[in-house]
Amino acid sequence: CSVMSFYLSFSRSKKFNKRMDEEISSDSENESADPNRKQQENEDDEIEETLQEKKLRLAKLYLEQLREEEDKRAEQESFEADLIAGRLQEDVVGPLQLGFITNISYRDIVRLLRGHKLSVTCLVITPDEKCIFSASKDCSIIKWEVEGGKKVHKIAGGRKGTEARHVGHTAHILCMAISSDGKYLASGDMNKLIMIWDPVTCKHLYKLKGHRDAVSGLAFRRGTHTLYSASHDRSIKVWSVDENAYVETLFGHQDMITGLDSLSRERCVTAGGRDRTVRVWKVAEESQLVFHGHEGSIDCIQLINEEHMVTGGDDGSISVWTVNKKKPVSTVKQAHGSHGNTGLEQPCWVSSVAALHNSDIVASGSHNSAVQLWKCGQGFRGLEPLFSVPMIGFVNSLKFSNSGKFLVAGVGQEHRLGRWWRIKEARNGLYIIPLKRQAQEQEVVL
Repeated sequence: CSVMSFYLSFSRSKKFNKRMDEEISSDSENESADPNRKQQENEDDEIEETLQEKKLRLAKLYLEQLREEEDKRAEQESFEADLIAGRLQEDVVGPLQLGFITNISYRDIVRLLRGHKLSVTCLVITPDEKCIFSASKDCSIIKWEVEGGKKVHKIAGGRKGTEARHVGHTAHILCMAISSDGKYLASGDMNKLIMIWDPVTCKHLYKLKGHRDAVSGLAFRRGTHTLYSASHDRSIKVWSVDENAYVETLFGHQDMITGLDSLSRERCVTAGGRDRTVRVWKVAEESQLVFHGHEGSIDCIQLINEEHMVTGGDDGSISVWTVNKKKPVSTVKQAHGSHGNTGLEQPCWVSSVAALHNSDIVASGSHNSAVQLWKCGQGFRGLEPLFSVPMIGFVNSLKFSNSGKFLVAGVGQEHRLGRWWRIKEARNGLYIIPLKRQAQEQEVVL
């Protein structure tokens, strides 16, 4: 028995060793059949190292991106701090008074610049106050020299149907804006187009498309190349002109928008035509403030400073507003009188308003043969008439120069938004009105 047990044990051990030899031999054969296996394993190691390096590189890029975002955020906070500082200074010291306008003689002083075939609809003054751009229902834009009154350049308008080959507008131009650094000029027309120009060379740069109806208002945010546009399609659009890019669209008005303005803050103000509302759009907060007060269509709007604005409408009234109150702080009804047969009188429409920024002086225009200048009362409550400048025709646009040395009026035989009636005696052109002002000293009590 013991011999038999030893024999069985030896036999099992021999079979086991033989099987192990076969398995080892099989592995060796596989290695010899695949000579590149070791090289493949080395390459896998190299790939694994490359992935690690890629992860490290992406981590560095991510940290760099975070650093850049923090720098931009710090720069934005610094910019907002400067705005707040300016606001606090304005609240404590009061608005910068550029002075009251007195002792002006108009005879042989007011100059008329003629060059447009049809009514002038809008104008802008360059930041250095050396040139004026005017636009018209004849689809043209003219650059004027302020000092000599010479025509520097004319961008001719084209006929309807020539949009594909004509460089320029082929429909009535309703609005213009120029950036605060004088780098870009924007113009908007009845064909839903916004065109961007180089104000120095008058070279066409590009078109901005997106509105579904006439573009009725344009304004650059001060210190930036962000452009706000308003349209008869009841929307406001935000554009980055540097990048030739659309940013966003704002909705809220219930009727076509007739005017738009903006200063340094990231917001704009609009006049909503026959929805009878004025709106302040806080772009960053994606919110809006709604104001009511006019009895008819609100046709024009202009910011006096960051807190106050002036509007005019076809109800013949001029109103001054503050962003802190939903109703006007002051209103003058029939600011330009009335017209029509006895018993059927209607107020003269206020077709344009302007404000000398950060002062108490505003101006308004109509078709009653005069431009009227006003002085805002204490706290912008009340409007006191200063004087009027004789002018025949529809005053479709008014702009003060930044220094307050002159006021420019764009005049035409027709209203800029339509052809309800025509004043044949009017001359289509620009009136440059020199202003004499006397600064008043202010006592500041801190």
